[in-house]
Amino acid sequence: MVSDPAMLHLRDAGHSYDGKRWQFRALDLELRAGEITAILGPNGRGKSTLLRVLAGLLKPTTGLAQVNPRTGFVPQDFSGSFPYSVLDVVLMGRARHIALFGTPGKADVGKALEALKATGMAGYAKRSIASLSGGERQLVLIARALAGENDVLLLDEPASALDLKNQDVVLTLLGRLADSGKLAIAFTTHQPNHAAAMADKVLLMLPTAQTLFGATDEVMTETHLEALYGLPVRAVPFSGSTPSQTAFIPLFRQRRREENTRG
Repeated sequence: MVSDPAMLHLRDAGHSYDGKRWQFRALDLELRAGEITAILGPNGRGKSTLLRVLAGLLKPTTGLAQVNPRTGFVPQDFSGSFPYSVLDVVLMGRARHIALFGTPGKADVGKALEALKATGMAGYAKRSIASLSGGERQLVLIARALAGENDVLLLDEPASALDLKNQDVVLTLLGRLADSGKLAIAFTTHQPNHAAAMADKVLLMLPTAQTLFGATDEVMTETHLEALYGLPVRAVPFSGSTPSQTAFIPLFRQRRREENTRG
């Protein structure tokens, strides 16, 4: 599928909070409708900062950020202090479409219910958000972003606290949304396998302020991932799967176990 023109882009962009330590510099990045971009990097490298720049919540220190006002941002979790219902949380995504001091109308509720249906959460509309599991809350937060009728969807580690099954649920949903051709999607992750499975393009935020951005097959290599994480990583292809996949396996330092030779 030929993707649409860029929905959002950075040109020669950089960000630093103190002018000394840079989260990224001279970054050119564009997000296109119908494409998924995965952003990988070590802890503290600036992945969340980059998402905030892309969302227009932070201005780049240098360069240009042409953000899209129709951007939905999905945090790692919902931290509301009130026992909101699932429907109320999703209706928050309609704020841009509701007049100041106005209340959600029938059309807004309809959009919220459509978003819940798209994420498989329609049956949870009346439940308290606090009663849901981590995976269920993540799907509700994605529904909130969808209810806003956005062009761009940005997700901060959407599967970080989920079990394997719920990771697959969230990633499959992102793939389905991208395949609709309407959304440009970017997500941060610590899991190279998530990027390999879902992303069209990958941005590696290397331990220095350098970045590497390009097609997934070109960027996701053993050499690049070893430079990213500081330990050996091996790519293992699985040709028998449909479609074929490559799994990336980190070679952790192993504890040596001495055999008990006393007898």
